[in-house]
Amino acid sequence: MIFVARPSLVLRPTWSFSLHLRTSISLATSTSCLQSRHTPASFLNLKPLNSEISNCMRNGLVEEAQKLFDEMAQRNVVTWNAMIRGYFLNGRRGDAISLFRRMPERDVFSYNTVIAGLMQCGDVDGAKDVFAVMPFGDVVSWNSMIAGYIRNELLEAAVQLFDKMPLRDVISWNLIIGGLVNCGRLDLAEEYFNRMSRRDLVSWTIMISGLARAGRIDEARELFENMPVKDARAWNAMMAGYIENDQIKEAEELFEKMPERNFDSWNDLVNGLVGSQRVDDARRLFMDMPEKCQKTWNSIVLAYIRKGLVKETHAFLEKTPYGNIVSWTNLIVGYFGIGEVGMAVKIFESILYKDATVWNATIFGLGENDQGEEGLKLFTRMIRLGPHPDKATFTSVLTICSGLETLQLGKQTHALVLKAGFNGFVAVSNAMVTMYARCGNMDCALIEFSSMSTRDVISWNSIICGFAQHGNGNEALEMFEKMRLANVEPNHITFIGVLSACSHNGLVDQGRHYFNFMKNMCSIQPLSEHYTCLVDLFGRFGLINEALSFLVEMKAEGIEIPSSVWGALLGDCRIHKNYDVGVIAGEKVLEKEPHNSGVYLILAEMYLRGGKREDAERILARMKINGVKKQPGCSWIEISNSGHVFLSGDRSNPHFDRICCVVKLLNLEMENEILK
Repeated sequence: MIFVARPSLVLRPTWSFSLHLRTSISLATSTSCLQSRHTPASFLNLKPLNSEISNCMRNGLVEEAQKLFDEMAQRNVVTWNAMIRGYFLNGRRGDAISLFRRMPERDVFSYNTVIAGLMQCGDVDGAKDVFAVMPFGDVVSWNSMIAGYIRNELLEAAVQLFDKMPLRDVISWNLIIGGLVNCGRLDLAEEYFNRMSRRDLVSWTIMISGLARAGRIDEARELFENMPVKDARAWNAMMAGYIENDQIKEAEELFEKMPERNFDSWNDLVNGLVGSQRVDDARRLFMDMPEKCQKTWNSIVLAYIRKGLVKETHAFLEKTPYGNIVSWTNLIVGYFGIGEVGMAVKIFESILYKDATVWNATIFGLGENDQGEEGLKLFTRMIRLGPHPDKATFTSVLTICSGLETLQLGKQTHALVLKAGFNGFVAVSNAMVTMYARCGNMDCALIEFSSMSTRDVISWNSIICGFAQHGNGNEALEMFEKMRLANVEPNHITFIGVLSACSHNGLVDQGRHYFNFMKNMCSIQPLSEHYTCLVDLFGRFGLINEALSFLVEMKAEGIEIPSSVWGALLGDCRIHKNYDVGVIAGEKVLEKEPHNSGVYLILAEMYLRGGKREDAERILARMKINGVKKQPGCSWIEISNSGHVFLSGDRSNPHFDRICCVVKLLNLEMENEILK
């Protein structure tokens, strides 16, 4: 009996397991043929009924098979075996065992079926009990037990049973060698391989794959050359070994020498070329393939897109007939990635039969390209016309809502999530926590977070960063301590939230503590964002020298100081009137962001306050020469479910005069409080 497997992979126990079941079936069939010479004519008529029961079970029609079984006036052992095997096949272990116990007589296939079925269900002890009471066992029974032990990761038990076998066939040897290879026990696998008196093609292929997977590619090649007979699977296993060890040239040479190639030969090499970034060669080889693989074609398309060749990919997709909805969805994602929103939407509209994935990709892409409102319009279209939204849809929509000025859309989406029953998914709940936090409703964010039955690191990060952004530093730190008690490992983002909380609330000592905790206890290398938080924290309290020491530390760590860090220091120097350091920080920002209008104005203001009018005029002139214009400030507020946007210098709001009046009154009240 020959195993059938993907040659590029090491033999899997589950595959061997099903093989022994098939072997057992063939043995039982042979036995039935021998018995049929002495079987009454009425029992010979059971063959079509038994076949019908097997067909029903294979197609999941368990009740129909049960009905047929119950209505049969006579049954033989094959009838009972077909029902038991069918029950196991359809996951009805209890019914299979119950029927096995009721059998008036059993043959070896009855026992083998139950052993194999129980092992497949993970009931190792039950299989052992059945094996122990077998009145007669064959090599298939022993093989089924060994395969079951390997399937359930009980390798030592499998080896012990193998060593006790009174009679072994090549399948027995292949099973134990394959199990040892899969568990990384390659030396012991070699020992058993060398002890084999008779090997088949599978025996050699298992060892070749195992050696190659362990990086022992030269030994694998030597074994391959020593094979008395080679089939396509053996050639494929050797070629796959070269690919796994990044020796693509050797894989190509072997491919050229192959006397016979099958589908896997072509497919493995094409995928190997894709993995080696030789996408053009992969595409050329794919075009020569006698039998095309859609999944492989999509991997080629995706590889081109990841290289940034989106338009080139679009061109050959239009010219070839191999693209499907996955190819076009990847192309849409590619166009969004390079910012060509119009083309992405055009391709989306051209797809006649859209699945949920292409809708989700387009909604998400619009949100990522600052066209969230268009994404929400598409979402309403999807509800009306398209497939039902899934958890990815709601995650994208909630993310879009978190960036808009109104909370109402987020609440409406929350209601749809509850209606669709997706509130139990962690990713969706995380998006809801983030949405409420970014929209300023920390109460709802905390309620949603508290209602989650399962939380991952993103859940904790969302609530910690939410509290930090809204100035609730103590609550953010409290959540971090709860996160540690829940044994959830913090990551870079966690500490950005924690340090940001310390910065916003002036918790200098805690900031130092958590920064050192991150580095020394969590072994997380600080990023520029972490340094930015600390520079801002120290700068806010006038600890400019300590802030500068962190900049020196950043340089020592080989981290390029981003403009955001210099910008934070500039703002703090402005507050604490440290104009000398402030000028240095401002110039560093302008080196990287020469069109940052705010920095020019801050520098001009600092020079004026320091009595350096000429320097201030020089900065403003430089701003004008560089064509930099001051960007108007922008703010918004939600009143009665309606968003109101305000731009600096804009007087178009119908309530402008009343707003100015209220602002003046507020200023008077604040001045009175100061005078008190």
